[in-house]
Parts: sequence; structure tokens; C-alpha cells
Amino acid sequence: MFSTSDCAHMARALQLAARGAYTAHPNPMVGCVLVRDGEVVGEGWHRKAGEAHAEINALRVAGEKARGATAYVTLEPCAHSGKTPPCADALIDAGVGRVVAAMQDPFDDVSGRGLARLREAGIVTDVGLMQAAAESLNAGFLGRVSNGKPQVRLKIAASLDGAIAMASGESRWITGPEARHDVQKQRARAGAVLTGVGTVLADDPSLNVRARDIDTQGLQPLRVVLDSRLRTPASARMLALPGATLVCCTGEHDATALESAGAEVREFGAHGAVVNVFEVLAELGEREINEVLVEAGPVLTGYMLDKGLVDELVIYQSPHIMGSNTRRMFNTPTWNALADRRTLDIRDVRRIGSDTRITARITN
Repeated sequence: MFSTSDCAHMARALQLAARGAYTAHPNPMVGCVLVRDGEVVGEGWHRKAGEAHAEINALRVAGEKARGATAYVTLEPCAHSGKTPPCADALIDAGVGRVVAAMQDPFDDVSGRGLARLREAGIVTDVGLMQAAAESLNAGFLGRVSNGKPQVRLKIAASLDGAIAMASGESRWITGPEARHDVQKQRARAGAVLTGVGTVLADDPSLNVRARDIDTQGLQPLRVVLDSRLRTPASARMLALPGATLVCCTGEHDATALESAGAEVREFGAHGAVVNVFEVLAELGEREINEVLVEAGPVLTGYMLDKGLVDELVIYQSPHIMGSNTRRMFNTPTWNALADRRTLDIRDVRRIGSDTRITARITN
């Protein structure tokens, strides 16, 4: 059904789509390549919500050369009017002869309608080329649209023997500068960065994107602090930085000082002694956040792992052995047998400077 050239052009469209990793959210990342008579006549990608979609940008480049061309798109062209006009109509008006989509859009306002409109206009449509790669690229968006929950990615920096800090709490720096810069990229692609009040009190983190070479178009992830008893100080560094901070507590507390410092304070239900993280993630889904990056201590990370709330692990492992007087990655006091362990599907292993980055999905 698909030729070698079809695969090559879709691979290029996926590359283009990935350029929107830091700026496209809450929209999906989408790329488009227009090809006529074997020649690429237009390329485009969706940069930022509210701006032109990938197909429109590619059509602008192609001009009249789009007539009779094949459009390779990583996601079904939209058929509804939102902040921009329907892309399906634009492709029809441009006279495109064929559309190859990596996957159908699960969003209710689009799902199947864009492809149907193209077929009704006499345009040949093919779906499913490199679908797995397209789904992986937009896993957060697809999950949020399908079940209301953003993708949760847990970041850990650890030594080769699994330590994240010395017993005293000393942890700067376990990994090298290249790995720390890569974490900035992880933050840039996340709609929210989640931590616990213990980390705020111990480290006073910024949790923002600071690297000048990462173009976020001024976007900063929402900083989310789980703080059942509202112990976050109004002097916390993150509150003075660009971007918003959501502090999640349980019960009624005096939030005057925090709100005056710029924080949004919301009350959630309790799950035992902690904030109900299920409710927090549902709230983030309602706020159209596709991906949540968790940067927290072993108690919160162990809790989220135990409750099945983590979709993906990103572990930066340094070539050091820190010994036994250390703090471990996760605190999971209820895990007492091999049957309690979690199975990982390791998706990627690569060197980042002198460190190793392991990306893995949790399969059980």
C-alpha cells in the first residue's frame, strides 16, 4: 500500500512535527510535507497554539505547486473551525490530489471527519503510515483526549548504584552539565512540572526552563506543588519567576501569603495523608496539559509508582558509585516480594555527556 518514497516523506513529516515539542502544546505536534512529481514543494509544522497548522504552512510554501501534489501529514487534517480554519478545506481548495495521514485524530471534533471531507472532494486518502511513531510523538495529547489524563513522565538523576543523594541530603551534582541541560528540554516539552512540598522545603527549586538555546516562545510549564498542609513558604524561589504555580492542599488553610506571592492555591481531596494525586492529574487534564514531568523526592515518586500513575521513566544515570549511606530512587514500603516489582519496557538508551539516559515505559 505504501511505497519507499511514501515512508521517506512521512519520516520527514515526523521530523518536522517534533519541532513543535516545546511550543505546540496543548495542541498536538504535526508536520506536513507536500510532494509533486517526486519533488518536495512545501514543508510545514505547527509551531504554537493559535497559529497556522502544519498543512497551512506547507501550502504557503508550495503555492500553485500544491495542485496535484501528495500531502504527507502526521495527523488527520482538521475539519472544524477553532482558532484557525479547517485544514481539510485548505487542502481541497489547493487542489491536492492525495493525502497520506499517519493516523486518525481521536479528538471528537475531528475524528474521521477530516478524512471524510477529503474523500467527498475526490481526494485519495491513505491512513496508517508510521502510525506507531506518530502515536508515540503525541502520546500525551492522545492520552488526554482519550481518557482525560496527561502523560506522566518521571525524571530521576541517580548514580550507577541507584542513589539520588547522600544520607545527609547532599545531591549537587550527581549528573553532569549535559544531562542537566537535557532536563531543561524535558521541562520545556511538559505542560506542567510536579513536585512535593518536601522538595520545595529542602531544595527551593525553580522548576522553570532557563536554557537560552531552548526556544519556548516565552512559554513556561505550570509548576505544581503537592502540599497537603500548605507549608510552601511565600518566599519560595519559584513564586518570583515567570510562569504560574499551583499549590495543591487538603482541607482549609490560610492561603493569603501564598496567593499574595503569586501562587494559585487549590483544595483537593486527601488520599491517606497526601493530596489525592488522581484528582490533581484530572484537574491538569481539564487544563489541557498533555505532559506532566515529575521532579520529586523518593516518597512522592514511590507513591506515584505504587499507584500506577507513572507512564514513563527518564533516568539519568551517572558513572559513579555512591555507596550505602545514601537515599534511594523510590520509597516503596509496601513492596515486599518479587511479585510487587514493576516491569519496564526500555525504549531508548543513550549517552548524554558522561551520563546515560534511560527512557522506559512501565508495562504493569
